Amino acid sequence: MSSKKITVKGTPVTVYSAQDMDFISLTDMLKAKDGDFFISDWLRNRNTVEFLGIWEQVNNPDFNHGGFAIIKSQAGLNNYKLSVKEWVEQTNAIGLAAKAGRYGGTYAHKDIAFEFGMWISAEFKIYLIKEFQRLKETESQQLGWDIRRNLTKINYRIHTDAIKTQLIPPELTPMQVNLIYATEADLLNMALFGKTAKQWRDEHPGSKGNIRDEANASQLVCLANLETLNAHFIHQGLPQPERLKLLNQTAIQQMKLLLADSSVLRLEGKKK
Repeated sequence: MSSKKITVKGTPVTVYSAQDMDFISLTDMLKAKDGDFFISDWLRNRNTVEFLGIWEQVNNPDFNHGGFAIIKSQAGLNNYKLSVKEWVEQTNAIGLAAKAGRYGGTYAHKDIAFEFGMWISAEFKIYLIKEFQRLKETESQQLGWDIRRNLTKINYRIHTDAIKTQLIPPELTPMQVNLIYATEADLLNMALFGKTAKQWRDEHPGSKGNIRDEANASQLVCLANLETLNAHFIHQGLPQPERLKLLNQTAIQQMKLLLADSSVLRLEGKKK
């Protein structure tokens, strides 16, 4: 379970994902309501019960229709009371959940939480939906970034395997092996960035990352291509100086194309 916070009209609201579903804290949302109001008050309303029942029928194949029918017949009566725990136990519902511990409170599936937001205020509901969508867009962008980073790592493995089989003679010490890997890594750095990793660190003494951590989307795509291409050159037996020249020419050509590509610009969060 992953948990994040969004801020809706100045109110921090917890959002967590579980089993491909997003849940929002009704307990947090309630803090934005003026006056005394409880989740149990919302559950007493007949319209609320009908909405919850329809949502469960559509999304929950194990929903207890018999238990729901009993609750529905009592909803709206003066002496009718229902807690989230009772609702879940009697109907086997999945759209509401009462949790204990650090992130304790009442949570609802986003569809239900949006409906609950209307009980706070129409304005709150609108901003809740807006901030939730902003969170999902941010997560989607981060996922794309992670995929590109992983692609680079996979190609790097192909690259280093080629170095191991083609450039490293047997019986080398681990230090010698590391020196060869470092040399090949800086070959790509020189071809793409025009400097070695050490030169970059010397220029950025306060940075916690490295030259590749600071690369943009276009550079990461290009770097992945260069790693694969260099592995191919290594297998062909091309000497390092010749490979550097070819890789640099390729980097220049690819970066010109990537920087002009609108789809890559969207990955960077820019508009062409």
